[in-house]
Formats: sequence, structure tokens, C-alpha cells
Amino acid sequence: MERDQGGNLPSLEETVGAAIRELRQKHGLTLAQVAEQAGISRGMLSKIENGQTSAGMDTLARIARALGVSMSMLFSKYDTTSAAAQHIKKGAGMEVVRRGTKSGHSYHLLAYDQGPVKLFEPFLITIEDDTERYPTFEHPGTEFIYMLQGRIEYRVGQETYVLEPGDALTFQGEVPHGPEQLLKCPIKFLSVIIYPRQAD
Repeated sequence: MERDQGGNLPSLEETVGAAIRELRQKHGLTLAQVAEQAGISRGMLSKIENGQTSAGMDTLARIARALGVSMSMLFSKYDTTSAAAQHIKKGAGMEVVRRGTKSGHSYHLLAYDQGPVKLFEPFLITIEDDTERYPTFEHPGTEFIYMLQGRIEYRVGQETYVLEPGDALTFQGEVPHGPEQLLKCPIKFLSVIIYPRQAD
């Protein structure tokens, strides 16, 4: 994999793209098969695999689902460390995706490289404004949300919940969920996805 100018490690886009290609080939799947399952064009998937474009959170979630892996598998080789603990300083979490403009929203993955079986994915999600609609997510495991700032109406299945700082919400990831309405920006919350343990 090529290094960027200055001989540093590959960029996040290159690392994620290489992981997607490696997983796809490992499962014996073609670009067309994964693209169709993920609901994106073959050309777009090819660009993502080659690190030529960064994909949105919802696109990466669909690609991971098409490959049958957790989303953190796509980031597992980025900036890996062999330390026994991970200390992420404020503002230093790996920025996974930023949608829209600089005043859009961002996801920071706060822990990664958890070994072959992913147990959890903790994200710090920041939404600066209400300029776009938000996708509905579905994934294995249980999700825990803890509100830090702002107010949001969050949908889980048929129910909606107004979340304010200090509020927590826990639900099954298989139930369709996502932001319904942004009531007071900026909004900041922790989202932790806990995956079921695989049977040995």
C-alpha cells in the first residue's frame, strides 16, 4: 500500500479501502456482488477500495453488513497499537467520517484494534447543524447512547425519545433506529455498540 507524502502511514481511506478489498476477496465475493448487497455502484465501491474517496457512515455500515463483519473490522488495521490499554485524549479519537460541510456532523471511533472478535464500538457523535436527513441504522448487538450536549429526538422502532444531557437510551441494534429530529444543536452523544459474543 502506498504511503502518503512524507512517508507516513497510509491514510484512513486507504486503510479502510484495503480492509474492504481484503475481506471481500477472503469471502470470494466480486465487486458487483458486494456493491449490490450494499446498495451502491460498482464504481463507488472500487473507489472506496482504492482509497480514492471516503464513504459515509451509512455506506460503510451497509458494506460491513454485505461482508458479514462488524464496522470496526474496517478500521482494525488503522494506527494499531500493541499497548494493553488505549488512552484517547480529548479530540484525538479517530475521525471515521464527516458528512456535509465543516458544520455537518462527525463520528469519532474511540477504541479500535480489539482483536479478531469485535466486542464493542464506542463512538463520539457530534452534530453541528440540521442541514441533512439522517439514515436509519440496523446492526447486531445492543446499542447504548449517553447524551452529553444539546437535545435530540431519537427514534427506535415505532417509539421516539427526547434525549437531553445526562439521559441514556439502550436498545437492540436490529431494531431500525436513528435521529428523528434535532431539537437543540450542537448535539453531542456517546454511542456504544456491544456485539453478542460468538459461541465457541
